[in-house]
Amino acid sequence: MGAIPLAFDFSETQQMIRDTIAKVCEPFDDHYWLQRDTDGQFPDEFCDAIAGAGMLGIAMPEDYGGSGLGITEAATMVQAITETGAANAGFASIAINIFGLNPVVVFGTDEQKKRWLPPIIRRADTACFAVTEPNTGLDTTRLKTRAVWDGKHYVVHGQKTWTSTAQKANKMLLIARTHETERPIDGLSLFYTDFNRDHIEARVIDKMGRKCVDSNQVFIDGLKIPKEDLIGEEGKGFRYLLHGLNAERILISASLVGIGRCALDRAATYARDREVFGRQIGKNQGIQHPLAESWAELEAANLMAFRAAELYDSGRECGKEANAGKYLAGEAAFKATTNAVMTHGGMGYAKEFHVERYMREALIHRIAPVSPQLILCYLAEKALGLPKSY
Repeated sequence: MGAIPLAFDFSETQQMIRDTIAKVCEPFDDHYWLQRDTDGQFPDEFCDAIAGAGMLGIAMPEDYGGSGLGITEAATMVQAITETGAANAGFASIAINIFGLNPVVVFGTDEQKKRWLPPIIRRADTACFAVTEPNTGLDTTRLKTRAVWDGKHYVVHGQKTWTSTAQKANKMLLIARTHETERPIDGLSLFYTDFNRDHIEARVIDKMGRKCVDSNQVFIDGLKIPKEDLIGEEGKGFRYLLHGLNAERILISASLVGIGRCALDRAATYARDREVFGRQIGKNQGIQHPLAESWAELEAANLMAFRAAELYDSGRECGKEANAGKYLAGEAAFKATTNAVMTHGGMGYAKEFHVERYMREALIHRIAPVSPQLILCYLAEKALGLPKSY
């Protein structure tokens, strides 16, 4: 990692996390991630190294094999990963292991936690997140997948899309409608169950970035789920998902800042080294100013992200801050990676300099899991008191 100024002081534990991640990630340099971006192979070696360092359970309870730390420490970890050049692929390959089972932690029974959490922390299990559907998008309350109780099992039929890691998964966190209700938010139930390929087909979506972490269309036909795989109460699954959304936004914000910082570090190095017309291009304000703007924007986004993390860990409301952090980081990271490409000129388009990969992978979380436009709608309503627009 380059010498990156920090927007606030890390605690001793948080600095130790950064130092540990830097050491663990040393073998997984830009060349490694370029190879994975080229061949599309899942980064198992990287994931195993993170698991071996005991980092996957960073925000999970100690009673089940985790470290019992907060979302601030988890954000510190994912940011340290993306700063090394792993970009979105490094974060996405382990995202559900870090915090994806938050509904189990908060709403699961002790038996479920004992059964499910230790394997995901050890990476004995790999899970996927089966929520988004092709005809509903961000309007999760309108999803079509059904789970019907037949007296012995819930029987599931439906379709999901943009399901990451479904090619690797042996488990999935699934939301489905169990009964019709007057309010769409009700009647949705959450399950953590086996990814049974006898009844599930996962088709890879060919996409512009993050080739090594698969995204999929998932088709479910007659999947049987036992009662013991239901999380919490029937019909409250959407509310269980909402509980973890702020944490997800915080982690994404921190990871995006890391990608942007990495891109700026590469761009500044190139600008110092590259000479045209007898002078370093870094002397030109046309090069300096866009990079300086991006530095300021990334640091501002970082402050918002970690402010949201502080609020989350103290049990206070953080919806506005978490969403604002995700918005600011998404815009700042995409601008920073674009500026890095432009600083490199024509070579910015060449894969060997890596910045084009950062730009493609920064775009993923600028769009998902919630668009910048929908975040602005949320902030207009919640921060400014304007009427709901959707």
